[in-house]
Amino acid sequence: MKTLPKHFFTFLLLFIFFSEGFSQKNNAPIQRLEPAFWWVEMNNPNLQLIVYGQNISQNEVSIDHKGVKLKTTTKVSNPNYLFLDLEISKDAQAGKFPIVFRQGKKTFTHTYELKNRNKAKNIHQGFSSTDAIYLLMPDRFANGNPDNDNIAGMLEKLDRNDHFGRHGGDLKGIAQHLDYIADLGFTALWLNPALENDMPKQSYHGYAITDFYKTDPRIGSNEEYVNLVESCHQKGLKVIMDMVVNHCGTNYYFIKDLPMEDWAHQFPEFTRSNYRGVTQIDPYRAEGDFKLMLQGWFDTTMADLNQENPFVATYLIQNTIWWIEYAGIDGIRMDTYSYPYKAFLADWAKAVFDEYPQFNIVGEVWEYLATTQAHWLKGYGDNPDGYESHLPSVTDFVLSQAFSAAFNEEENWDKGVSRLYYTLTQDRIYPDANGLVTFLDNHDTPRYFTTVGEDTKKLKMGIATLLTTRGIPQIYYGTELLMTGNGHDEVREEFPGGWADHPKNAFTKEGRTEAQNDMFDYMQTLLQWRKNTLVVSQGKLMHYVPENGVYVYFRYDDENCVMVILNNSADKTQTISTQRYQQRMQGYSKAQDVLGKKTITDLSQLSIPAKSALVLELKK
Repeated sequence: MKTLPKHFFTFLLLFIFFSEGFSQKNNAPIQRLEPAFWWVEMNNPNLQLIVYGQNISQNEVSIDHKGVKLKTTTKVSNPNYLFLDLEISKDAQAGKFPIVFRQGKKTFTHTYELKNRNKAKNIHQGFSSTDAIYLLMPDRFANGNPDNDNIAGMLEKLDRNDHFGRHGGDLKGIAQHLDYIADLGFTALWLNPALENDMPKQSYHGYAITDFYKTDPRIGSNEEYVNLVESCHQKGLKVIMDMVVNHCGTNYYFIKDLPMEDWAHQFPEFTRSNYRGVTQIDPYRAEGDFKLMLQGWFDTTMADLNQENPFVATYLIQNTIWWIEYAGIDGIRMDTYSYPYKAFLADWAKAVFDEYPQFNIVGEVWEYLATTQAHWLKGYGDNPDGYESHLPSVTDFVLSQAFSAAFNEEENWDKGVSRLYYTLTQDRIYPDANGLVTFLDNHDTPRYFTTVGEDTKKLKMGIATLLTTRGIPQIYYGTELLMTGNGHDEVREEFPGGWADHPKNAFTKEGRTEAQNDMFDYMQTLLQWRKNTLVVSQGKLMHYVPENGVYVYFRYDDENCVMVILNNSADKTQTISTQRYQQRMQGYSKAQDVLGKKTITDLSQLSIPAKSALVLELKK
């Protein structure tokens, strides 16, 4: 018998090793499968999984689990992706089951889990005009855990000397100061995006997301986000999550390795959006302008997603529902609302409310005409194309613009407080003006205290009006501390006391200046009163044409009435006869001065100092 070569077994072992290696390359483990888990008893039985792995499409997929049916397996142009469409029946039970991937005789499995839905009563509450929203940027509010300031493997490191760098604020820091927010009188908390932004620079703001399913480790973890929501609910604070469906960071795995060519909008060279959301409704638009609005990139680091691709649309809709169910949030603020395809936006909003009827969403519609804002609102009946958005609320930039000018101008028929009057006369356009989110400023605009020339009297007038007129008021963090700033580098400064090396801790009375405490107390008085005075948040609104810089309006219902007087005169105390206002004041004999904390027994005439607001709760 002929003997085998001396190194035959060595060669055989090497052959087997490399053969297995090449086979494994074609049958690689799954790198991503999203959503990672789902729930039983959802109203929509359909679930689409995106599976990502090297040449994953070479596999055939099967599922054998009661109540779960694999309807279709879709292979796309990129062999590294598979899309699995599942149907989860009403009798499906929570638990784990295998998804089997088979290529020839080789198989591997991925264990998938269906969970029971959260039945807690204080989740998915929505938000309304009875709420007051505190807006903050996680990276700039408070650093509760310095250990996560830098994370190995992530592209951008901490640099507090850079206005556009990461400063280390996190979820733990927010959780440590919830009492501060609740004690001020706020009932809802809106966080700028806390999801992963693993970009090389300037991604502290959170809007260049690189993982829609993961909290940025430098801010916290998914579990910490859920715990924060639960802590907020325990303290009477609702949570509004900031989301983005228009774009994502270019370092996203499905941007670096596109599932298909039309997953994101592409041009031969970088092409920026024209930022003209109004082209969505412009009857005279040029198609080139319309296309540039929808398909141009928001920034060089933000790839523009193509929501007309049904797989992209489903991915984004499911991600939204996943976060609502997983974290128990109460509402969503949707960034750049007028930028994506509006048919998708309608489908997205409808899908959310089909699952969560009590929920609420506010879309960022940065326009300065009531008609362009109203187009995006649920129930707006004057859209020539019959568009129904299913969206309950938008950010009221029209009223915000009026706020920015009203208390800075000399009075004229269309200037000064008359700007507020004329703006509110347009409310007939909105299906529900009281459902709009109103604000003096936010993370993208100059701080209101700077806008009014750092005049505390003007700031107080703005706050008093915001908290007593119609709408859902939102106040930006630090307004109560007289924080200033114009550009993004200035309006997103660290909250004083949020870092251990800050010289003063403004979370405490002792750490605030006299002027800061005065503003804090002013805002707290109004917020706490508003929280317990439904007529000022839900009542009807009646206002009177301004005269001599005095603007008077009422919030009222069948049983209660609040009178607000704004004196916009620069240096003149004004005394007004109330005879003109008897339609609303008749039957009331006295009033409680909410800010002055005193009782007024003679309502025949009222005096109000220059540049101030008088808020009166009328009594019989």
